[in-house]
Amino acid sequence: MSDLNWKTCSSEYIHKGPWATLRSDKCEMPDGRIVEQYYVLEYPNWANAVALTADNKIIMVRQYRHAANIVSLEIPGGVIEEGEDPEEGMRRELLEETGYAFDDIELISIVYANPSTANNKTFCYLAKGGKKVQDQQLDEHEELEVLEYTIPEVKQLLADNKIAQALHCTGLFYALMKLGEM
Repeated sequence: MSDLNWKTCSSEYIHKGPWATLRSDKCEMPDGRIVEQYYVLEYPNWANAVALTADNKIIMVRQYRHAANIVSLEIPGGVIEEGEDPEEGMRRELLEETGYAFDDIELISIVYANPSTANNKTFCYLAKGGKKVQDQQLDEHEELEVLEYTIPEVKQLLADNKIAQALHCTGLFYALMKLGEM
C-alpha cells in the first residue's frame, strides 16, 4: 500500500475560539504537489453515550440546536474538557444532562464528524444500569428535556428519520448491534 499521508509544511491560525478554531495549513502531498491553503477546523473532542436505565430504557435528550435551527432528539453527551479522560467526560455529561449515574460502561466506537475539514473525534459509549442520583446541572446556555424510550421505540425513531444528529445515529446503531437488536 502506498503512503497517502500529507506533510504539513506550515500552519497559520485564522481564528481561535473556545468552541472552534480555524487554521490554514500549507501541505505537501506524497507526489510533491503543494497545497497552499487547506483549511482545518479544530474542535475539542466529544463524548456521548447510549445510556440504558436499570429498566432497559434508552435515555434521550431534546434540545434546540441554533446552527441548524432545529429542536433535536439526541443521546446525552458533549465536549470533553481539557485534560479530561473521554470516559470521565462522558460520565460527567451524563450526570449533568440527565442526573443519571452508570456503573457498566463500554466504549463502542470512535468516529470523526468530518475528517476532511475537522480534526476532532467522538468517543461513543454504551452505558447500562443507569440510576437517577441527582437533578440536572446544565451549562448556562443549555436547556434540555430528558426522555426515556424503549429499544423498539428508538429503532422506530431511527427508521422514521427522527434523530437528526449523525454522530448520535452512529452511536445508536453501534449500540443496537452490540445489544443484539440489529
